[in-house]
Amino acid sequence: MKHTHTRHLPWKWLAPLMMSTLVAACGGGDPVLGIDGSGTTPFGTVSPVAPPGGSFVPLGVASTFGAFGGSAGMTNAGPLTVINGDIGTTAVSTAVTGFRNNKPGCTYTVVAGVHEGVVSGNINTAPPPPTGACLSEGTAATEAIALAARADALVAFNTLAGLPGGVDAGAGNLANLTLASGIYKAAGGTFMIQGGNLTLDAQGNPNAVWVFQMAQTLTVGGPGAAFPQSVLLTGGAQARNVYWQVGSAATINAGGGGTMEGTIIARTGVSFSTAGNVAITTLNGRALSLDASVTMVNTVINVPAP
Repeated sequence: MKHTHTRHLPWKWLAPLMMSTLVAACGGGDPVLGIDGSGTTPFGTVSPVAPPGGSFVPLGVASTFGAFGGSAGMTNAGPLTVINGDIGTTAVSTAVTGFRNNKPGCTYTVVAGVHEGVVSGNINTAPPPPTGACLSEGTAATEAIALAARADALVAFNTLAGLPGGVDAGAGNLANLTLASGIYKAAGGTFMIQGGNLTLDAQGNPNAVWVFQMAQTLTVGGPGAAFPQSVLLTGGAQARNVYWQVGSAATINAGGGGTMEGTIIARTGVSFSTAGNVAITTLNGRALSLDASVTMVNTVINVPAP
């Protein structure tokens, strides 16, 4: 089964389209988001295209974050976790556990060789610092960065949720599909990738964009916890141009393993793998939770270049 969308709109048409959805967000619709995402355009179903060298939906301060744990923090329970980017939360530093970076004294409840995730960038939280020797994190400055990242992630979430023209694909299960660029909306509120991989085909266009909208959950992996699934990019597709707007929580390969692509913005948390799993789960993108925590076990996150 193959879903394709051959009509692409130039960015000059999508810019006002996105602005109109933001204006619509000022009233009516969902009581949480203020929008219902049910609009149409004179062009029919939109196949979005990112501007060359830019993002389809600007993420602002959140763009450098590999993971963001809303106001609830972040937890790592494996020795093989590597975040190639920043992480953070608007909560205090003690809400982050199992991480360290290369700044002197900046360790966050690390158990060496057991719960020790390495962060290449900054760890941004509210005060106090995680240890007495950490002078550069857990400060008013890092709290301000975390608050700005959360605000920018919320704007991006609402923008993605409000894009019109989304079509359901695979009756909610994206496994074994090959999808051209487009806006895909889960009619039943949930998307899953279970029983096979999902392939995203840019058809030679490196600026092709995919937006997946769901009012409720995203589940990757299975059926059952033991079968990891992946998102595969082909035809020049890029992880930076894939977006997952999740109304509640996202669960990525609870059994460990597999590769996920794109920026996940979820309202109530993102989880990768489960404690005790050794197989590495990879995300080429970002895991941004607005309100709840991000949890991971032996997870590698690579933040895409802007």
